[in-house]
Amino acid sequence: MEKSTLYAIQAHALAEYPRECCGLIVAAASGEAYIPCSNTATKPSDHFQLPAQDYAAAEDQGEVLAVVHSHPDASAAASDADRVMCEASGLPWHIVSVGQVAGEAPACADVQTIEPCGYVAPLEGRQFAHGVLDCYSLVRDFYARELGVQLAQYQRDDGWWDTGQDLYSLERLRAEGFELISGQPQRGDMILMQVRSPVPNHAGVYLGDDLMLHHLYGRLSEKTVYGGMWAERTRYIVRHSEVRHD
Repeated sequence: MEKSTLYAIQAHALAEYPRECCGLIVAAASGEAYIPCSNTATKPSDHFQLPAQDYAAAEDQGEVLAVVHSHPDASAAASDADRVMCEASGLPWHIVSVGQVAGEAPACADVQTIEPCGYVAPLEGRQFAHGVLDCYSLVRDFYARELGVQLAQYQRDDGWWDTGQDLYSLERLRAEGFELISGQPQRGDMILMQVRSPVPNHAGVYLGDDLMLHHLYGRLSEKTVYGGMWAERTRYIVRHSEVRHD
């Protein structure tokens, strides 16, 4: 990375603080350049969402070489979500740390770079990042890795359950090949729960032996006993047509 590029990134990170900044490094006709982009995330202090139109505009100026974003009030160490999205982008990612000491102006600290390397987030113990590593991402990854079933990816904003959306509607689930079941769940069944929401907004996978794999908002993904409060919050359990049981 050229020094002028780094200076431009740092200036953008400081201007956006305490929001995460995001942008792209491109190989422009005049040389390497940093293109600041908008962060349209619902909670821009926690993560970023780079609009497709900003990416397209950057491509008009040259080949995209890398993705950039800041970590406000945190180190530049890559999160699980950073690593997953880096893999999806196929590009190097540069992360800059920016913070503020009481009574002083914000300042940038370390910069770290990650590159696609085949990383996949573990099913247990992954960090939460809505839309990237959340309860649906965990279910989707479990089905792909453990059951060989590919579920669709859905664009979803944080708090979708309070804005009239229904990610886990029976209509959508049936379109994916799921059907309602009654009685004792079996390994691989998806459990749809309702947690302080007008619609079911939390999903888990039944593992057998009264265990469920799930990823609760703001926590690490985990196995937990299925029963008690989770059974009380369950609205329905569905089974995929491609999952075979002996």
